[in-house]
Amino acid sequence: MEPIDQLIEFGRFAAARGWVPATGGNFSCLLPDRRIAITRSGTDKGALAPAEIAIVAPDATLPPGLSAETPLHLGRYRADPTVGAVLHVHSVAATVLSRAAVCAGAVVVRDYEMQKALAGIVTHEGELRIPVYPNTQDMPALSAVVEGELQRGGSPPGFLVAGHGLYAWGQTVTQARRHVEGFEFLFACELEERRLTGR
Repeated sequence: MEPIDQLIEFGRFAAARGWVPATGGNFSCLLPDRRIAITRSGTDKGALAPAEIAIVAPDATLPPGLSAETPLHLGRYRADPTVGAVLHVHSVAATVLSRAAVCAGAVVVRDYEMQKALAGIVTHEGELRIPVYPNTQDMPALSAVVEGELQRGGSPPGFLVAGHGLYAWGQTVTQARRHVEGFEFLFACELEERRLTGR
């Protein structure tokens, strides 16, 4: 399946799970010629058509109609040449947990088998810290903060924006999708555990 078709398929997958309500979310992937395919602003991610995906050069002036969050995608591709796809979703669990954890700076989960869904993690033992950044309308500034912290290393392939949702990436759309699924399972478990235990 071609990368753009994979973005369209992921949109249907995410919409069926309630992760991209009300035209929320945005997806991108790197094409063989090193240009980037990215969903246009205001599109229904569960019913994407090829015309609703723009093709941009990473260092060119961006055309109108792209999401304001495009700088967060471009920042990942520029900073890490292994990144082949970036997927952003707005699940309830990620949105709520990110608001609760913004002052702490991370959502922390521990000892879940699903932690091994994320690249580079080979055991369920120990804790996983998913960074949380305060929301802002200044996406280039947020991208600069995120990339500055990611360059220090040690972060998983994803981060949260408070009250907004998850950004996850991978070397391919398939790997990025696996990371989204893994993170979202962990967030749902963490939210339910907090509800049951009152912590």
